[in-house]
Amino acid sequence: MKRIVQAIALSAAAATAVTAGAYKIPEQSLNSMALGAAYVAHTSGADTAYYNPANMAFMGDKQYIEGGVTLAHLPSNVYTLAGPFSGESEVENILIPNLHYVANAIGDFRWGVSLTAPGGLTKKWNTPFQKASAEEFTLKILELSPSFSYKVADNFSVGGGLRVIYSEGVVRSNAADIYAAGFAPAPFARDMEGDTVEFGYNLALSYRPTEDITIAATYRSKVDLDEEGTAVLSGIGVPYNGDASVSVPLPAALNISVSKTWEKTFTLELNYERTYWSAYDTLDFNYASSVGFYAPVFDAPIPKNWEDTNTFRVGATIELGKTTVMMGFALDETPVPKAYTGFELPDSDAKIFTMGFRYQQTENLSWGLSFLYDDKEPFSLAKGEYFNPQSVLSQGGSFSGGGAYLTTVGLAYEF
Repeated sequence: MKRIVQAIALSAAAATAVTAGAYKIPEQSLNSMALGAAYVAHTSGADTAYYNPANMAFMGDKQYIEGGVTLAHLPSNVYTLAGPFSGESEVENILIPNLHYVANAIGDFRWGVSLTAPGGLTKKWNTPFQKASAEEFTLKILELSPSFSYKVADNFSVGGGLRVIYSEGVVRSNAADIYAAGFAPAPFARDMEGDTVEFGYNLALSYRPTEDITIAATYRSKVDLDEEGTAVLSGIGVPYNGDASVSVPLPAALNISVSKTWEKTFTLELNYERTYWSAYDTLDFNYASSVGFYAPVFDAPIPKNWEDTNTFRVGATIELGKTTVMMGFALDETPVPKAYTGFELPDSDAKIFTMGFRYQQTENLSWGLSFLYDDKEPFSLAKGEYFNPQSVLSQGGSFSGGGAYLTTVGLAYEF
């Protein structure tokens, strides 16, 4: 059992909800939340700067600004196994802000900027066998995304931008309880913090073969989060207290979308997303000096072997005078093979249900509310299926619960 305390540190990206497979969060505005992120071809507000900057070329020649805040409610994950091995994670409630702006056109060029939290994970366990590897597991991300568009023709535009990402993470694990019960050779514990600033890019295009049809594609580059900070490792002998680092990917993602509008009142959008999670194959911690006795527990590379995933989304927008009603649905794959799951991220395939509205209060001001429910499928591990035979997960067991409930309030102004 000595490797039971190996934590998977910093394998996520804003202490926020998991609303897409693993730790990516595509819903970063009122409209995108209401539509379940089926919001790439038919974008209309300041959040166009984030979701498809190419579409800024087709917006009215005025300035757009929009902000919102999301309350993410994360129910407990429940792990069930015979005897004392079962456990339940803490419930989390987290606020996530977003802000978007699109400037006036400058000839055929236009620029915008967004501040978002594009991914994240937080998980805390106080039950003995779970906190031995994931007492606290949090990584926060903020992304600043300046973007531009260029109108190539009246019905075709391109866009792109820069991704400036700040992230910070905390990992704590504590095996004192299972040591006292005789299940670990020492009360191993880790307390690690780190942060980083990284850069990436995004690309976009938008084509309108007719006034009521839009075909669009976007690509966000992979960003390696090279977290650097400090770690305290303790349990037996001389503790390690010094510099530490680890690198995990925020994966690349390709979106292809098409929307169709009928009578300028009803729009249907279909979206396909490919997320390149296979970039996450191994987790390897590095320390400024030898960690000695702690090396087998905290310094051995951990295989991840994640897989690329597909997400299929559909969103509907209905214009009813001053009120716009939106709804969406998505089928979302997990990139995490069951053999490499963990208490820090017991992820599974999900069905995502969304709805919301926007009300035009005045000619320039609108506000709205949207909701998202992320329904994670329960899953089980067969005995011996987990890659590490020294982990409690190698005994099998099942995961249930989890998922997320998100509520977003947004306000937009045009001038």
